[in-house]
Amino acid sequence: MSANRQKPVSFEFFPTKTEAGHEKLIATGKVLAAENPEFFSVTYGAGGSTREGTLKTVLQLDQEVQVPTAPHLSCVGDSKEDLRSLLTLYRESGIKRIVALRGDLPSGMGQASGELRYANELVEFIRAETGDHFHIEVAAYPEAHPQARHFEADLENFIRKAKSGADSAITQYFFTADCYFYFVDRVRKAGVDIPIVPGIMPITNYSKLARFSDACGAEIPRWIRKQLESYGDDSESISAFGTQVISELCQRLIDGGAPSLHFYTLNQAEPSLAVWRNLHGR
Repeated sequence: MSANRQKPVSFEFFPTKTEAGHEKLIATGKVLAAENPEFFSVTYGAGGSTREGTLKTVLQLDQEVQVPTAPHLSCVGDSKEDLRSLLTLYRESGIKRIVALRGDLPSGMGQASGELRYANELVEFIRAETGDHFHIEVAAYPEAHPQARHFEADLENFIRKAKSGADSAITQYFFTADCYFYFVDRVRKAGVDIPIVPGIMPITNYSKLARFSDACGAEIPRWIRKQLESYGDDSESISAFGTQVISELCQRLIDGGAPSLHFYTLNQAEPSLAVWRNLHGR
């Protein structure tokens, strides 16, 4: 496989609960920094539950590992004042990019709380507070958000969000390239021209992948499920098959015009690197 060497790449991390986990995350960031990523991103727990961890991780990756780092920022459960103080802190720390999300509802919270209820309102708020300081990423769901009433409603939500001031979008992960191309085609026809970057999930553990995918609405094609099931606990075979499948998916996305790739690393370097090196014949 070979791809344009200049095609940008970015990597996502999640803040850890222990100091040892945090040190491992930073070490992973240093390994991935060697690939000259466009940026790193760091997730934000439901209702801001990992706020301190996100902040610490973002600033350390940005300032010590020296890769531009984008915090996830969600509006569920946060007041405008909370959000305003975080935006000020990030701005003063030299952060230039934010991933703006509605966010997941904390367990037991039936309805969205906070002064802003939807991601498009958060994007508008960031723009009103900070002008063009931040490059704002939003989320896209080629297979529809799991809580969407139907695909058309979710498409309308994305279009509204994109037109509210977003600079680009990162998709939920998927395993069928056609769903990405169809989604991009539909939003282009609706007048949305921002870059839509495919989110890529390496395959390393079938049971975890199935659990993640069921929760977030990412469809695992039956042929992939059946092949992974056949390997049982043979992690080496799962990893080899996963690298091949995801490399082929990435190559097709790049050939079809995807602007870059965004890897969900789960705080591990090697699964994403194996795919990235495959694409570049290394």
